[in-house]
Amino acid sequence: MRRTSGRPDPRLAAVAGGVLVALLAGGCAAMPDSGGITKVELSQGSADKNLQVRVFPVGPAKGAKPQDLLAGFLDAVTADEGYDTARKYLTEEAAAAWNPDAGITVLSATTPPPGPDVPETDATTTLSITGQVVADVDPRHTYELVTGQSTKSSDFTFLRQKDGEWRIDKLPPGLIMNETNFRNSYRQVDRYFYTAPDPSAAGFGPAPDVLVADPIYLRRRTDPLTAAAKALVGGPSSWLGPAVRTAFPSGASVDRVGVDDSRVAHVQLGGADLADSVSCRRMATQLFYTLAEQGKGQVEKVELKAQRGGCTAGRGDSPFTGPGALSGSDGAQQYLQRSDNGALMLVSDTTTSSVRGVLGKPQPAGRTPFGPVAVRRDGSQAAVLGRDHHQLYSVPLSDNAVALPDPVLTSAHTGDDGLASPSWDGRGDLWVVDRSPEDPRVVMVRGNRTYTVPVEKLNGQSVQMLRVSSDGARIALVVKGPSSSVRSLMFGAIVHGGTPEAPTVRIVGLHTAAPAITDVASLSWAESDQLLVLGKEADRLPQLHYISTDGSPSSDAPAQGGEGMATAEASESRANVLTQAPPVLALQATEGRIYRLTNSQWREVTLPDRASAFFYPG
Repeated sequence: MRRTSGRPDPRLAAVAGGVLVALLAGGCAAMPDSGGITKVELSQGSADKNLQVRVFPVGPAKGAKPQDLLAGFLDAVTADEGYDTARKYLTEEAAAAWNPDAGITVLSATTPPPGPDVPETDATTTLSITGQVVADVDPRHTYELVTGQSTKSSDFTFLRQKDGEWRIDKLPPGLIMNETNFRNSYRQVDRYFYTAPDPSAAGFGPAPDVLVADPIYLRRRTDPLTAAAKALVGGPSSWLGPAVRTAFPSGASVDRVGVDDSRVAHVQLGGADLADSVSCRRMATQLFYTLAEQGKGQVEKVELKAQRGGCTAGRGDSPFTGPGALSGSDGAQQYLQRSDNGALMLVSDTTTSSVRGVLGKPQPAGRTPFGPVAVRRDGSQAAVLGRDHHQLYSVPLSDNAVALPDPVLTSAHTGDDGLASPSWDGRGDLWVVDRSPEDPRVVMVRGNRTYTVPVEKLNGQSVQMLRVSSDGARIALVVKGPSSSVRSLMFGAIVHGGTPEAPTVRIVGLHTAAPAITDVASLSWAESDQLLVLGKEADRLPQLHYISTDGSPSSDAPAQGGEGMATAEASESRANVLTQAPPVLALQATEGRIYRLTNSQWREVTLPDRASAFFYPG
C-alpha cells in the first residue's frame, strides 16, 4: 500500500542508446530542444495517470557491431511496447527460446565493455556484461536485495549471419538492467492474499481472515492492471506463501482487465468456476484491493466474470477483511509514558489523561517506574516490562486492575540482556524478545501461556528487537551477530499450527532489508506493507526510513531527518487506503520533547507531562 502523505514522487526519465522517450500529457507537452538529460518531477497522483513517460525502442542498425547491438538490446528491453523490438537483436532460434519473464538481474551498471573490432573472417564472438548485483526479481515478480559485494558476469554470444549482419545467438534467460533503468521501467505495487488459518486459535476469538500486502515489481506502463491481476492469480511470493492463502484455484488465468468510465474494472477469469458466490466474492475482493492500489481513485469496483457465474466487490463490501483491518479501533490513539513516575497516559491533541487501572497511576515515591509499554491494538490491555527488563506483565486497562498481576514471563537476565520490545498483533497475541545470552529467543504470549518461537535461518544471530504487523502474518526483526555491533533489519513470515491445546508457531522466510542501515533505534509498522525505521547508515546521522517488506526502500516517502530522536512511531490504522496516514510521532533523546510530523513538517507538541515514550497501539 503506497503512502498517501502527498509527498512528491521523483521519477527520472533517461534517454540511453537508441531508445526514444516521448512525454505525453492530457493537454500539450513540450520537448526542450537543447540541454542535457533532466530530472522529470511527477507528483504521486499524476505519475501514472496524467503524465506518461513512454519509452519506444529502436531496432538494430544495419551493419551494427556486436558492442552496439548489445547496448541496443539492453535499451530495447526497457521499452513499453513489449519485447518484439528486443527480439530483432536475436537470431531466430534465440528469439524463440529467450524467456524475458524468467526474472530480472538488477546491476549497478550495464555498460557493454569496449573491445577490438571482430575480424571479417570470424563468425562468432562473445561479450560479457559484468557488474555488482543490486537485486534479483524472480519470475513471481518478488524483489530480493543482494547484500555484500556480489559481482555477476553474463555472456552474450553473437553470430554473423549469411547477410553479414551480427545477431545475438545465446544469452541469459530473463532480463539484465542497470538500477536506473529498472527504477524507470518498474514500479512497486501490492497484491493481496488472505491470512492463512490458525488451527490453534480456537478459544481465543474468531480466527481473523484479512488481506495481507505482498509487494512486487511490475512494468509501469505496459498494461499494469492486467499485469497486476495476472501476478495475483499466479500466487504469493515464496517468503510470504506459508503465512497466506489465496481464493483463486490452481489453473485460473486472466486475459485482460478493462476499466470503464464508471471506474469499474472488468476482469474475465479463465479456468475457474464462479458459481459459488462466497468463493467468487473472496476472489473479487483480492482483485479489488490489488487493482485499486495501482492508482488511487481510478478503480472503485471490480466485476469478476467467468464462463459460469460472476460477482462484484468494492471498498465498502468487506471492511473486516481489508488491509489493516486488525489494526484496531484504537489504532490511531496516541499514548505517552510519563518519565517521572511511569504512568501511562492517553493523549488528545495537547491534553493528557490517565488510562484506567494500575498502569495509569503514578508509582509510589522511591519505587522504580515501569519500563517500556505496548498497548493492545483494541486499547483493552497493555504489556509492560519492569524497569530492569527482568519481567513482563500483561495488564488490563480497566478500573478492576488495581494491582499488577503476576508476570507472564521472566528472563534470566536484566538490563540490556533482559526482555525487550513487547508488541501486539491484531489477533491479540503478545510478542517479546528475551535477549538472554545463554538462551536468546522470541516469545509469543497467548492468554497467560508463553511459547518459544523458532526463527529459521537466523544463522547464529540473535534477535534484539521486533515489531509484529497487525495481521499477525509478518514480523520485523532487528538482529546482530555474536561478534558484531551492527544491528540489521530483517523481515519474516509467521506460520501458526498445532492445536488449541498445543499451539505451534515459527518464523520463516527471513530476508534482509535495507542493508545500508547498520544501527536501528526504533521501528514500527507505518502501512500494511511498509515499516518506519529510525536508524543510521555508517558515518551518517540518524534518519527516518520507510522500508518495504521486500527489503527495498520506499520511493514514495523519502527519508526524513532523525538527528536527536530517541524513537519514532507510526500507525497502520486507516479508515481505508485513501485515508491520510496518522502523523509520525517522535521523542527527542535528551530533553524528552515530543513531536508530530504533519505535512512533512515536525511540530513540537506542548503537553503537561514529560514523556519517556510516545507511541501508538501495537
